[in-house]
Amino acid sequence: MSEKVNIINRRASYEYHFLDVYEAGIQLTGTEIKSIRQGKVNFGDAFCIFINGELFVKNMHIAEYTSGSYYNHDPVRMRKLLLHRSELRKLNGKSSEKGLTIVPRKLFINDKGFAKLEIVLAQGKKTYDKRQDIKSRDVKRKLRQNTDD
Repeated sequence: MSEKVNIINRRASYEYHFLDVYEAGIQLTGTEIKSIRQGKVNFGDAFCIFINGELFVKNMHIAEYTSGSYYNHDPVRMRKLLLHRSELRKLNGKSSEKGLTIVPRKLFINDKGFAKLEIVLAQGKKTYDKRQDIKSRDVKRKLRQNTDD
């Protein structure tokens, strides 16, 4: 593998408090993995849902492969996430609690060449939490600028 793919959902850290982190495999077709290796993925609006005890990621947009023919995939189809049964049971129980959701945070290709999705069990932030994050980020930026001068 010549180039590492590491796509991060920056919006997730702004919108949610992270509670637990899991690494899940994704069930993909041939042209989807080729598009991922090109870095053509957008999962800003993506979220995870349980259907019949299985975890799926929804609204994750993987662009069509440019050299693909009629074998190309649907860019926004639901994709099954592959986790251990114990992790699925734990996530299903926690996600049914009020205010908790499962959000994709990072998409990467591991050393073996498999696409992995880092998902987090998260709780939504309140507006004042978001303002506090912006304020602390601005303070850090100003301090960094002052030390560079």
